[in-house]
Amino acid sequence: MRRRHTTTRLLAITALALPLILSAAPAPAAAPPAPTRQLSDVIPAPVETRPDARNAFRISPLTVIRTTPGSAAAMRIGRQLATTLRPATGYPLPVLAVRSTPLPEIALLIGGTDDRIGQQGYQLDVTRHRVTIRANNPAGLFAGTQTLRQLLPADIEAPDRQRTAWTVPGGHIVDHPRFDYRGAMLDLARHFHTVDEITAYVDLLSQYKINYLHLHLTDDQGWRIQIDSWPRLTTVGGGPGTGVDGVGPGYLTKADYQAIVAYAAARHITIIPEIDMPGHTNAAQSTYPELNCDGVAPPPRTDIAVGYSSLCINDELTYRFVEDVIRELAAITPGPFLHIGGDEAHATTDEDYRTFMNRVLPLVAKYGKRAYGWNEITQADTSADDVAQFWGTGTTNGSLVAAAARGTKVVMSPANKAYLDMKYDANTRLGLRWAGLIEVSDAYGWDPATRVTGIGEDAVLGVEAPLWSETLRTLDDIEHMAFPRLPAIAELGWSTSASHNWESFRTRLGEQAPRWRLQQVDFYPSPQVPWL
Repeated sequence: MRRRHTTTRLLAITALALPLILSAAPAPAAAPPAPTRQLSDVIPAPVETRPDARNAFRISPLTVIRTTPGSAAAMRIGRQLATTLRPATGYPLPVLAVRSTPLPEIALLIGGTDDRIGQQGYQLDVTRHRVTIRANNPAGLFAGTQTLRQLLPADIEAPDRQRTAWTVPGGHIVDHPRFDYRGAMLDLARHFHTVDEITAYVDLLSQYKINYLHLHLTDDQGWRIQIDSWPRLTTVGGGPGTGVDGVGPGYLTKADYQAIVAYAAARHITIIPEIDMPGHTNAAQSTYPELNCDGVAPPPRTDIAVGYSSLCINDELTYRFVEDVIRELAAITPGPFLHIGGDEAHATTDEDYRTFMNRVLPLVAKYGKRAYGWNEITQADTSADDVAQFWGTGTTNGSLVAAAARGTKVVMSPANKAYLDMKYDANTRLGLRWAGLIEVSDAYGWDPATRVTGIGEDAVLGVEAPLWSETLRTLDDIEHMAFPRLPAIAELGWSTSASHNWESFRTRLGEQAPRWRLQQVDFYPSPQVPWL
């Protein structure tokens, strides 16, 4: 009876869908044309590809997207994929939560995977009759759809292009990430970026299997997140005249922040908020005089100097302020991490720095989050629950190695390799150069597991590409500095060390250009890359 009921339901659903499908266009040809892409053309590079040229799949007017019955997450990912594919193809691509169909299909399924793929990986199989993406979790299923997107012709990014052949190369992919954490950072403090700009960046990050976006929300030049218990932080500390050169005002309300969190989560990206302290705090101290040891507010700062500000370490009001901020931010952040900064606290003595961090690290845990900070936090008593972000330009760091031995995990962001705000060359119109010039080959040419002596693969949680905003103003500026270097960092975080190959990467990167042009991404046309 159960089988008969399932079959009856399937036939009813198919009967409802077929008139819409059949009215869209004539049936596809029996033999699909040769695909323009290969399974190995993807960024980040998949772990394993086995091409089968005889089994290319053509998306046609009859194609449906089938998802695991009963899985709301699979249905949501199916709808996202349909939304991506419909404008260019012009096909209806109905999304059906059924066990099978008689139609050519893209199947998005939870379970039944290769044992190797873990919690974030996927497997993708392409035959002439269907594309099947399987994963153990929604994050892996979403990652598989991003691979499928790259396997289609670049025209898939162009609304209403409607070419006649949308062919996926045949074969088999098994893919899973090298590191659990693959991040990007965007600085909102030096110049505020709007909700629309942030979510546009999220869209681009998600295409390259980035799964964390770290938002730098406070610094000397501006405070960019609403804190109800200290309301002038945003209206004054983030108000008119704030930002580098006084031209970057603005802040996120809690509703704005939560909207970004939800938008990113739908693309399997977790937001990490950062409140920098005990240094980089002039925006707060110039707004609230009582946060200064002498009770006198310093003037606002709109330059790009660093290292001059410090909260008052021995004043209990400091810790009331810090706890208020952590409590309110933790309450609207579903992700596991809360970043407390900790870098360049040159105006704080070493003893005071340790005192401060040893009080603040437990406060983060008190509100249910894992403390995360720049590598200087390892001068305090970090634990296995804490994460330290290495940003140095060297290859040694004694306190980081000691912290790793205690179980503290490390995110690698060496400034001379991973900082996206560094100039590409001396003539780059944006960016700084204090950490060096970073061309695409520099961003790609390092290994997170060997970068710092004494910090091996087991200690590395992942990689992150920070983008500071001293010279940025617009979304075009963000894109110009992030692309094409962001995909290089994404590949370091996802792909195996054995697959690391500059010639392969630069070729695959060059093939991204038509997509970026259609997406109107203002990328830097590096002379190192053979752009299509």
